[in-house]
Amino acid sequence: MKKYTRQRLILDIIQNNEVKTQSQLSKLLRDQGVDATQATISRDIKELRISKVQTDDYEYKYTVIDTVYDSLNERMEKIFKESVLSVERSYQLVVIKTISYTATVCGLYITNAKLENIGGIVTGLDTIFITPKNIDEIDDLIETIRSMVK
Repeated sequence: MKKYTRQRLILDIIQNNEVKTQSQLSKLLRDQGVDATQATISRDIKELRISKVQTDDYEYKYTVIDTVYDSLNERMEKIFKESVLSVERSYQLVVIKTISYTATVCGLYITNAKLENIGGIVTGLDTIFITPKNIDEIDDLIETIRSMVK
């Protein structure tokens, strides 16, 4: 298995499981068909900037520390909050009006939020159209997006 594929799998495992030790990570990798040495796993952890953080129950687990992504997400959140002018329903669509040329960034911010009832997003220069997966829950989706603006 190529290094990139193994490291992508390690990131997925860390993000979706509460991994507390390298041996636990090694076992989860083996369960996925990847046999890696402790030294390889240790190098991957360092290269991927994976750190241990304390959990609420005072134990430690691995987590991905990505300051570049965090700062980018923080900037997108600021742009989103300052750019969204309205969030309204138009029949079966959610229509979001933004300041000119900010709809794409705002649409990306909504996409990164991974809201459950979003079927698709189309952005223009100052407008975002969202189709919900479940039309019966469109009003909840609108309220969720409005709360993200506050």
